[in-house]
Amino acid sequence: MSRASGAGCGAIGLWAFLAVLGRAASGLPPLELVALSFAVSGVLGLAGLALTGRLSDLRQPPLVWLHGVAGLFLYHAFYFAAFARAPAAAVNLINYLWPLLIVVGAGPVLGLCLTWRQGAGTGLALLGCGTLLGGDAAFPPGAVAGYALAAAAAVTWAVYSLLARRLAAVPLGAMAGFCAGTAVLAGVMHRLTERFVMPGPADGMVILLMGLGPLGLAFVLWDVGMKRGDPRLLGTLAFATPVLSTLLLGLFGQVQLGAVTLVAAGLVAGGGLVAARSA
Repeated sequence: MSRASGAGCGAIGLWAFLAVLGRAASGLPPLELVALSFAVSGVLGLAGLALTGRLSDLRQPPLVWLHGVAGLFLYHAFYFAAFARAPAAAVNLINYLWPLLIVVGAGPVLGLCLTWRQGAGTGLALLGCGTLLGGDAAFPPGAVAGYALAAAAAVTWAVYSLLARRLAAVPLGAMAGFCAGTAVLAGVMHRLTERFVMPGPADGMVILLMGLGPLGLAFVLWDVGMKRGDPRLLGTLAFATPVLSTLLLGLFGQVQLGAVTLVAAGLVAGGGLVAARSA
């Protein structure tokens, strides 16, 4: 595995903590939490650019800004809106089609062929992800809007990730501007659709950790992985995110871990190992 693909794996590891942190700040409206967390990553990133004299990284064409800000904002907006309109298990199951879309889309979008090992690994990982998320999934007909939003989130993140490789010349520092722009858009949507809740000290710590990790550094690592690593491998390994997330929730005593989780973890790990053999 290349160092760039390893960076992408670091993003997957950080995203696994998102559910634990989100549960810890569940008293805050979703868009408020997103806006404040992205504000942390945006402000810290911009400060870093200023200190290193790299503010010129922000001078990018409008299409690059559209890709960065729209990708980050729309994915999270669709994702949280879906949870408000459909059962959580069903939303997760549909949302986590994005790793499969990346693996499948790497061929027509990027011209990368899928090896048999990567195909087999993706199949095992998809089976493991479905085992974990699909067991309790219910699809009531009245939640069609939620399903559509979850599908939109999956497509948005897959397209954002694949197109990042075509924008390999864009410096990593530009991500600070994308995070700041996402914070502004999320803040506007929060003001229009939610009631502001004053964060407490514990909420403030969660916001800081989210801005530093899952909604901050993770995007930089993913950018490195998608631009310089193997998108097919990262798409396969990304199936580990919901499994790792569930394991962490169990470790922190927020859910009960059972045999289904362990089986799912084994399938995803096996799929990742098979796919990694060809990297």
